[in-house]
Amino acid sequence: MNIQLAKWPIAFLFMLQSAWVYAHPPGLSSMDLSIKANSLDVKVTFALQDIEAFAPMDSDLDAEVTDAEREAAKPSIAKLLAEQLRVTIDGKDYSPSEPGQVAYDDQNNAHVEFLYQDAPKQSLLLRSRFLAKLPDGHQQYLTVRDVNGKTLNEKMLGKNDDQFSLELEGKVNSEQATEHSWFTTFADFFKLGVEHILTGYDHLLFLFALLAVTHSFWPALKIITFFTIAHSITLACAGLNIIDLPSSFVEPLIALTIIYVAVENVIRGDHPKGRQWLTFGFGLIHGFGFASVLREMGISSGETGILMPLLSFNLGIETGQITVAAIVLPIIWWINNNVMIAGKLLKGCSLSVCLMGTYWLLERTVLS
Repeated sequence: MNIQLAKWPIAFLFMLQSAWVYAHPPGLSSMDLSIKANSLDVKVTFALQDIEAFAPMDSDLDAEVTDAEREAAKPSIAKLLAEQLRVTIDGKDYSPSEPGQVAYDDQNNAHVEFLYQDAPKQSLLLRSRFLAKLPDGHQQYLTVRDVNGKTLNEKMLGKNDDQFSLELEGKVNSEQATEHSWFTTFADFFKLGVEHILTGYDHLLFLFALLAVTHSFWPALKIITFFTIAHSITLACAGLNIIDLPSSFVEPLIALTIIYVAVENVIRGDHPKGRQWLTFGFGLIHGFGFASVLREMGISSGETGILMPLLSFNLGIETGQITVAAIVLPIIWWINNNVMIAGKLLKGCSLSVCLMGTYWLLERTVLS
């Protein structure tokens, strides 16, 4: 019995070891198409880490990218994306009228703008061929707006679905097209929210560590509810640009929350008081982590266009979170109500979670 129990935390650690590097989902990007009176403006936003392998910045190979090297890489980044972007306007292929304009932000994103000297009157076809070079899980959020800034359509592109077409004639003011666009946006971001929580292993481990001390439905419900309220608040604040914290600050804090809860489980056992309030405080931090997904896609703004993605993304997170809780909670309650194994298993698993949290903390600070 004791030998078997000793194997539990070790097995748990190795089971999740392969997920250490993937604490967050694969890359995300965005593309905004603005149809002007006589031109088409295209703005593409990528995380620098998704581009560096194809447009290297570290020219002197010293493992550090200076501001001068980042500036020098702008033409190659613009050339790379221009070559991989196919734009067909009313049946005719177009190239950008001038080299793309590249800008960086403080979130390690590259924004590249292209201008095409014609505006679609009947049809628009776009293919983002650069996605074929990226990992299978990469997703690109495409938004098409008319001359008045009204959203005509939205779509989530991927490696196996990198093409978008739009028939403009007779459909620009179609309520049916607008409703379809809203439904598509809701479904895409709902799915993204589910995927994010199911592949966000740091958030899942945090939730697991919180729930590991519960014995019944009511304490677990309080923890899940307080976590939901807290991260929804900061997700909304960050998504609407009310509060903006850099990922370099938030991600290490998320790792610290995991370490703290795991250590508390070891020290205080399975009856810590006020766990829901601790959950609320730390949930505020995790909300900023969730918001980084929308920020990486370049859609965090004060415009009303953020509201639908924000709502559906959050609902997706909650759905994934509840699904995971519904699976693991009966197992946790059965273990915690078995006095022969509960104490040792809680400490063993909590120590494993603490080790993983420590790894993420080091990875996001001294190893970054």
